[in-house]
Amino acid sequence: MTTTQITIPPPDGICAEPFSVRKCVRLLGSFGPAAVVASLSLGAGETIMVCGLGSWSEFGLLWMLVLSVVTRALVVMYLVGRYTAVTGQPFAQRVALLPGPRGWVLLLFVLGELAVISTGLTAIAKPCGNLGVFLLSEKLGLADTLGLTNPDTARLWVNGITSVFLGAALAVGLGSSYASLEKQQIVICGLMVAGTAAATLVVGPNLIELLKGAVSFGQLPPAPEWAPPAAQNDYGLNLATIFGYVGGSLSGYIAYSSWVGLHGWGLAGNAAARKASAGMTNAKHLPDDPVQAGFLRRSMTPLRWDVALGALVLLAVTAAFLSAGATVLYPRHLSPGAGEEFSLLTKQAVIWEQISPWLVPVYYIAVLLALWGTIASVPEAVARVAYDLITAARPAASQIPFRTVLTVLVVWFFISGQFWNWGNFRFDLLTQIGALVTVNLGVGVVCLLATYYNATLPPRYRAPWWLTLAGVVSGALFLVAFVVTAAGMWAKVVGSG
Repeated sequence: MTTTQITIPPPDGICAEPFSVRKCVRLLGSFGPAAVVASLSLGAGETIMVCGLGSWSEFGLLWMLVLSVVTRALVVMYLVGRYTAVTGQPFAQRVALLPGPRGWVLLLFVLGELAVISTGLTAIAKPCGNLGVFLLSEKLGLADTLGLTNPDTARLWVNGITSVFLGAALAVGLGSSYASLEKQQIVICGLMVAGTAAATLVVGPNLIELLKGAVSFGQLPPAPEWAPPAAQNDYGLNLATIFGYVGGSLSGYIAYSSWVGLHGWGLAGNAAARKASAGMTNAKHLPDDPVQAGFLRRSMTPLRWDVALGALVLLAVTAAFLSAGATVLYPRHLSPGAGEEFSLLTKQAVIWEQISPWLVPVYYIAVLLALWGTIASVPEAVARVAYDLITAARPAASQIPFRTVLTVLVVWFFISGQFWNWGNFRFDLLTQIGALVTVNLGVGVVCLLATYYNATLPPRYRAPWWLTLAGVVSGALFLVAFVVTAAGMWAKVVGSG
C-alpha cells in the first residue's frame, strides 16, 4: 500500500505567538481533557485513600503518591496524547492493529473495565451513603424517627442513599455532553485545589517533614497498632492498591487520546493526517522535513500545558489530603478500624472542625462534589474506549450513535453496582479488585504500548530518549504493583480457605 505524505501546516492562533506572559496566561485555558482524567482519581484516590494513608503513615509514604502521579498524570497521559497529536491516529485505533484478531487487546481492556469498574464506583458512592446516615442521625436528630439506632436498619439506609447517589451521578454523566462535562470537571478541580490549599495553610503541616516524605523513595514506615486492618494485615497489597488509584484509571488514559482529537491539538484535528494514518502502523505519512516537524512541535503546546496542569492539580490535592491526615488524624489515631472504612469522610471532618465548625458543611459539600465528579466522568471515559473498540474492530459500526453506547454502559454500571452495594462488601476488597485488573495491569500495558509507539515513529517525530526511558520505568512499576496486588489477593484467598 502506498502512503501519501501529508503537509504539516504552520501553527496558528496561540501556538504561533512568541513567548510572553500573556501567552502563558492564555495557555491556562488549554486545561480540559486532563481535568476529566484527574476527576476520575479525585474520588476514591485522593479524598478517601490518601487522607486515610496519612492518618496512619504520617508523611512517610508521600513519595509513593508523588511517584504515582508523575508516572500516570505526566508520563502515561502525555505519551498517549502525544502519539495521537503527532500522527493524527487515535491511540485506540493503533492498539486495535496489534497482531492477532483485530481489536483483541482493546476488547480485553473494555471487558476488564466492565467487569470490575462497578466495584470502584461503589467504593466511591458508599462513603456518601454513610455520610448521609451520619447527617440524618447526628446532625438532624432523626436517628430514632428513622430507626437508625438499629444497625440493620441503618445499613439499609446507607445502601439506599448509596444507590440514589450512584444513580443520580450516572444520570448526569449520561445527560452531559463532553464539552459540559469538561467544564464541570475544571470547576471541580479548581474548587478542590483552592479548598485543600486553604485547609493545608490553616492546618499548618510540618513542611520539612512533608518535603522529606516526598523524596524518601523506598521508605516503608511500619503500620501502627491502630492502623486500618488492611494496612496491618496486608501491607503490600494495601500500598499497591493506593498506588493504583492515585492518578486515574485505564479508561481515562485511553479516552484521553480521543479528547485530544476533539480539541484538535497537533495533527489530531487534521483530516488529512487522520485519513492517511487510518489502518497504518508505520506513520510514513509524516514528512521527513525539519521545518514541518518544528511546526508540529509548536502546535502541540496546548497538549503539554494540559498534561502539566492536570499533574499539578493531582499533586496539589494529593499532598493536601495526605498532609491533613498526617497533621490532624494521625495524632488522634483516627484511622478507621475494621468495618469503618466507609466512615472515613465523617472522621475527616475533624480537619475542618478544628479550624471552624462552620467549615464542616463546606467540607462535606466539597468532597461530595469531588466524588460526584468522579462517578459522572466514568461513563464518558469508558464509553469512548468501548466506542473506539467497536469502530476499530468494525469500521462500519461507526454508524452506531455514541450516545447509544453511553446509555447501555450507564445502565450496566448502575445494575452491577447494586450487587456490590447491597452485598455489603468491604471497602478494601472493592478497591483491591479494581486495582488488580485496571489501574495497575491495564495502565501498565497502556504505558508500555504508548512508549513503544512513540519510540518507533519516524526519527524526527520520536519521543526523546529520556521520555522513552521514563515510559519503560513507569510501565515496569505498574506491572510490579500488579504482581504485588495479585500475590496479596491470592494470599488472602488461600488464607481464608
